[in-house]
Amino acid sequence: MGVETVYRVLSAAEWARAVTGGQFDGSALDQRDGFIHLSLRGQVAETLATHFAGSPDLLLLEIDAAALGAALRLEPSRSGALFPHLYRPLRPSDVRRAFPLPLAPDGRHELPRVLDSAAS
Repeated sequence: MGVETVYRVLSAAEWARAVTGGQFDGSALDQRDGFIHLSLRGQVAETLATHFAGSPDLLLLEIDAAALGAALRLEPSRSGALFPHLYRPLRPSDVRRAFPLPLAPDGRHELPRVLDSAAS
């Protein structure tokens, strides 16, 4: 697939439940669509702006794509852009790191520096 890292935005509460319960089964939207929506490095800012604008207490999960195996697929969105989709629950062991996404004074989320230097 050529992708080393994928990302997931979720609330700190959702992540805490996933850690306690051993897995993240996705949001209501994910469950409706039948997969967990993920983002590539270059898609995180757009994902935040489109789906999480102004939401407090968010985290960005940095996920090892290889750990997801064949359950990870790059598929076209309605606009034709390829997005990573996960066809199984996300396990805490799949996640390398979790970064807080604080809101800046302008209401946008501050992205971690790792997105500036990530390879994928």
